[in-house]
Amino acid sequence: MNGWLAGFQEQHAGVKASYDPVGSGTGREQFLNGAVLFAGSDKAMSTDEVARAKQRCSGSEALELPVYISPIAIAYNLPGLSAQHLNLTPPTLAKIFNGDIKTWNDPAIAADNAGVQLPSTAIVPVNRSDNSGTTENFTEYLAKAAGGAWPHEPSEKWPLQGTQSGAQTSGVVQTLQGSEGTIAYLDASQVPKGMGTVAVEVGGEFVPYSPQAAAAVVDASPAAPDATDLRLTIDIARDTTQAGAYPVVLVSYEIACSTYDKAQDADNVKALLTYIASPEGQDRAADPSVAGSAPITDSLRQKVDAAINQISGKA
Repeated sequence: MNGWLAGFQEQHAGVKASYDPVGSGTGREQFLNGAVLFAGSDKAMSTDEVARAKQRCSGSEALELPVYISPIAIAYNLPGLSAQHLNLTPPTLAKIFNGDIKTWNDPAIAADNAGVQLPSTAIVPVNRSDNSGTTENFTEYLAKAAGGAWPHEPSEKWPLQGTQSGAQTSGVVQTLQGSEGTIAYLDASQVPKGMGTVAVEVGGEFVPYSPQAAAAVVDASPAAPDATDLRLTIDIARDTTQAGAYPVVLVSYEIACSTYDKAQDADNVKALLTYIASPEGQDRAADPSVAGSAPITDSLRQKVDAAINQISGKA
């Protein structure tokens, strides 16, 4: 968002735009309460939120635009480990984060990492302490891909008590870096230097995260059952077996009204979203120094632009 706002301001110097990274749940709530003109969320709105959004938007449907595609990295703090990536299957990952696998040299980890000298260090899973779309996406992946090894429903709130945690991404990074043996899930653009990352098992092969692998799973995923021409929500194929796809991915949505009370608000939001979805905006986000995200496809951009063009103001 910082990169997008910088690029937007270059084109629209007279418009003041700001973004507060308070987390997906809080962001959606601020939008629904009318405190902000738009919101970013790593989770699509619930049925109840869709109804509330219609009230907030003067009776009009809200937009949900999938304009940011990023892998969720699973990063670990094991200095000196010889492997570039540790290979982990979905059930093994689920057992690690559920507390069932407790040391890094557990046989389940060793079985998929031949030749890697695994330490007997205790595993310390780290989760988000706040309501988080990243948590929702990660727990959805575990629930769909790991089978019975993950006995919890997908949720923005971490389902286990007494765990190591951090508030927002910055808190997770700090906790991850704080001691050896930690493992955490976080937006891939925020993995700190020196941390290893997991290659997850997909269709019998182990796939490390990359923008290309994240884009591959989005391309293989259908629209959500309740998607519309304004709410372009996607049902991510978490249990895909497609070669080269990385299913631990988040799709962030820009949420806005299709009708605003003020024409100026509508024009400003429309201009910002148009920039974000543009090839220039997507290329800026894809820059590794900005976010390293996967640009949306031209076909998806056409749908996003068509939705943005429906934004209008009453007066």
